[in-house]
Amino acid sequence: MTATADRILDVMQDLIQTRGFSAISYQHIADVLKVTKASIHYHFPSKADLGSAVIRRYRALLMAMMEEATGDESRSTWDILTLYFGPYLEFADSAEKVCLCGALAGEYPSLPPDMQAEVAAFFAEQQAWLEQMIARGIDRGEFRRSASAAVSARLMLSALQGALLVQRAGGEAGLLTDVTAGLKACLVESPQP
Repeated sequence: MTATADRILDVMQDLIQTRGFSAISYQHIADVLKVTKASIHYHFPSKADLGSAVIRRYRALLMAMMEEATGDESRSTWDILTLYFGPYLEFADSAEKVCLCGALAGEYPSLPPDMQAEVAAFFAEQQAWLEQMIARGIDRGEFRRSASAAVSARLMLSALQGALLVQRAGGEAGLLTDVTAGLKACLVESPQP
């Protein structure tokens, strides 16, 4: 991929995370990058092509981060999940940004089919990875055995995505920090007296 194509993807991702997909035109991207719309079409013939490329790149970056986090077996499962929360906390600090696929999920019915498939794949990957991590924590005795890994993973993913949207709408600073603390309280064994 060329440097120009990467810059286009960067701008498109930022615009989706702050405005939403349907609110963006090639003209918006051209204005930010100070290029012609034709140069964007050269790299991405349609808005759907561009949207799908942004999601694929986002998925790949997050999966690489998640794989790196799980590479050290000496890390506690909660420490790995804390690394996972990092991008969510960064979005929460911006007050305008939400997760790329979280933003797109709100527009799901109107997205082109290829983008719908990419968004669905993102959530399936996140769910599966979280379930694996929670099962790891249960197996290692770090998390409560009463917690179902599948249900806990759904709760975690939904809480993180929802907290970003609620914080964006309500402007309540610290909401995501409270949510992650609540998730920890649900999973981690209480200290023995």
